[in-house]
Amino acid sequence: MKLSEFDYALPKELIAQYPAKRRGDDRLLVVDRKKKNFSEKRFADIAHYFQKGDTLVLNDTKVIPARIFGKRKTGGKVEIFVLDAAKNPAEALVRPSGRIKEGEVVTLDSGRMATVLERSEIGRFVEFEGGTADAIKECGHMPLPPYISRPDEPEDSRRYQTVYARSEGATASPTAGLHFTEDALEALRQKGVGISYITLHVSYGTFAPVKEEEVEKHRMHSEFYRISKNNVIMLSNALMKKAKIFACGTTSLRALEACVERINKPDGIEGATSLFIYPGYVFKIAGGLITNFHLPKSTLLLLTSAFCGRELIFKVYDYAIKNKFRFFSYGDAMLII
Repeated sequence: MKLSEFDYALPKELIAQYPAKRRGDDRLLVVDRKKKNFSEKRFADIAHYFQKGDTLVLNDTKVIPARIFGKRKTGGKVEIFVLDAAKNPAEALVRPSGRIKEGEVVTLDSGRMATVLERSEIGRFVEFEGGTADAIKECGHMPLPPYISRPDEPEDSRRYQTVYARSEGATASPTAGLHFTEDALEALRQKGVGISYITLHVSYGTFAPVKEEEVEKHRMHSEFYRISKNNVIMLSNALMKKAKIFACGTTSLRALEACVERINKPDGIEGATSLFIYPGYVFKIAGGLITNFHLPKSTLLLLTSAFCGRELIFKVYDYAIKNKFRFFSYGDAMLII
């Protein structure tokens, strides 16, 4: 399977630079896999596509302000994107990486020091004076993705976070969940839809580019996920009753599919998954998917193509582009049923 089969041309003006003025005031394409068609709605209409007894799975990870700025002794600006805030030294992406030598000390905007160390698998290791967590707390910025070509603003600390975020650790937002408001979730509860939570800290690896032209040769990054005992029981009961399980976001779907062999056990589940989902994968748990529009040739587009079918998903993308939908993290949404 060729990676080039999952490419498309996107006008830059369709990349959303800001969220909708009101959370949830987004367009929604509802894609029916069986009928092989789709229709345009508003995200506020999403409850219409759920039935009593269905289960919605949300990722309750909370984004940390993982982007830190500082200066070299020369006065040159440095950006440090922390990938693992739980450690010190922490793995990070450092820019400009090629110019900074091992052992160089950077002065952060807070006045503390950070020492850039040896290279890691993805970037560099950085040791923060006083600890990584304190550095983030003092001068961290929300880690907006690079295709949002503006600095983060105070409102991003709220809007680049889901309303149900509670477990800190993500360095990228589970963006499909950004559309949900408290009212939308309550409407689902009133309809008899169960809401289950998993925790998967979205990181840079989720968006790491596929470098192999042969899709099957790509090696997926590993991500840690956790599902509490109560949520495992809820999901297990839904499966026994053959209720439909909707995953909100590709991260939720990937975690669900990774734990299929353990979902019927009464205990909580913790583990890491490097599951790579691309067309040909047979889904075992998820029956519906809420997702945004993804980058060309990305693992997220491959996963969505696997769930929806490549031919249909590219018809959907073609329609979205022609009708000026807003793309990527702060963009519009799809519901695939």
